[in-house]
Amino acid sequence: MAPLCPSGSLAWKVAGRAALIPAVQALQIATETNCITEFLQESESQLRKVKLMERQGLLYGVPVSIKDSIDCQGHDSTLGFIKHLNKPAAEDSVVVQVLKRQGAIPFVKTNVPQSLISYDCKNLIFGQTRNPLLYTRSPGGSSGGEGALVGGGGSILGIGTDVGGSLRFPAAFCGICAIKPTGNRLSKRGVMSGIVGQKAVAAAVGPMAKDVESLALCLRALLCEDMFSLDSTVPPLPFNQEVYSSTEPLRIGYYETDFFTMPSPAMRRAVRETKQLLEEAGHTLVPFELTNVDHVVFNYCVRGMFTDGGRSFVKNFKGELEKGSTALFLWLAKAPHWLKTLLCWISKPFVPRFSSIIRSMEENTVDEVWNLHQEIEDFRHQFIAQWNKLNLDVMLCPMLGPAFGIGYPAKLSVAVSYTMLYNALDFPAGVVPVTLVTDEDEEQLKGYRGYYQDWWDRTLPKAFRGGVGMPVAVQCVALPWQEELCLRFMKEVETLSLKKNSFF
Repeated sequence: MAPLCPSGSLAWKVAGRAALIPAVQALQIATETNCITEFLQESESQLRKVKLMERQGLLYGVPVSIKDSIDCQGHDSTLGFIKHLNKPAAEDSVVVQVLKRQGAIPFVKTNVPQSLISYDCKNLIFGQTRNPLLYTRSPGGSSGGEGALVGGGGSILGIGTDVGGSLRFPAAFCGICAIKPTGNRLSKRGVMSGIVGQKAVAAAVGPMAKDVESLALCLRALLCEDMFSLDSTVPPLPFNQEVYSSTEPLRIGYYETDFFTMPSPAMRRAVRETKQLLEEAGHTLVPFELTNVDHVVFNYCVRGMFTDGGRSFVKNFKGELEKGSTALFLWLAKAPHWLKTLLCWISKPFVPRFSSIIRSMEENTVDEVWNLHQEIEDFRHQFIAQWNKLNLDVMLCPMLGPAFGIGYPAKLSVAVSYTMLYNALDFPAGVVPVTLVTDEDEEQLKGYRGYYQDWWDRTLPKAFRGGVGMPVAVQCVALPWQEELCLRFMKEVETLSLKKNSFF
């Protein structure tokens, strides 16, 4: 695992020690992992412009990598679709515009899975991206190219997106940090989506870096007047440094499992050890019980994203060849109603989760869509009420890991439960690596059974297996619009983990 040392910190770079584009490192990582889709040639002229800037922004001279789906003027945003090739964006996305005004230099675009609706990273145009820590493992997705490039040391700051874990999976799998903000904290103008127009599951733009301080500096730079004037739909909430810098003890909720996806031994240990470190540091840890996560996954997330029966999703793939990572959803979306009904009935006693996915892929009426949105809103308020009843500041949660073997994310779509919950809730959620998989974790994996004992539960331990030495992360969660508190909690977890684990 790449060490988290000061020289890898964005703050160190900004301090003026080294503000040159890391082209050599990026090229090396790209060769090893296939994570870069395009070098932005204009970054050289952008560097010259930055040197002449009267006002040196917070990201002065910092090279930044950009996810394929985020528009950069003159470059394609393919989403892994051939039909989007040679259709360069007319202008920069708002996020890229603000980065440039803060002195940052976007220098590459990075790979994604076809359609973005996957936590692997493969498409027909650019191929499979590999994990920089172990090439036989997936880097996660859909911001997988970013995870591989930052995790491998080829970029000190990356910008990605998250609609079900797409920032958090690559960060966890590649041993780095990331934060998914509240959906509208950063502008999404000029950011392409895999399912245009769906609002049930909140998407977000966010940063990825080797350390939490770099994430905080990035958000501090982005949450500025330029962001608010370029996109007036973004609430004018500047970064609250006082909250981020606070040292007051926290009241922290925690859970080890969501009772839907059984955690790997390493995931469970990561939460337990982090809980102990936080308690020893003077924080109060309070058990939090999750209920009905299966209902959230199927009835809010899957149904919310495919509320038209998947017709919009299918339309994206017209004329396209590579469909591997989304084959199940595509097949169900194309299946006639009578076949879905039959399969749902037949599979329910034997594979209840498969039956639930089929049911969730039915086409909804307008009235049903409105009711769904009301249900999700009610669920958010109920969750917040449970949170407030326990008087919590933040929440410590498991994060899927270690990184799956290549190909397994496509077989395990249901394993997104730990991350997608916080897209449905639209809470800020960050990821921090806290430990490495041990031989004992690997041995205990032999007893993995899962909660349903279905095909997915039998496949999960195979995906985890062989991960000794790979990083395992935890999630840090806060209430909506409290990104600074989320980052403050992440920083505490990072600091305590670094003190304990000399291998980071």
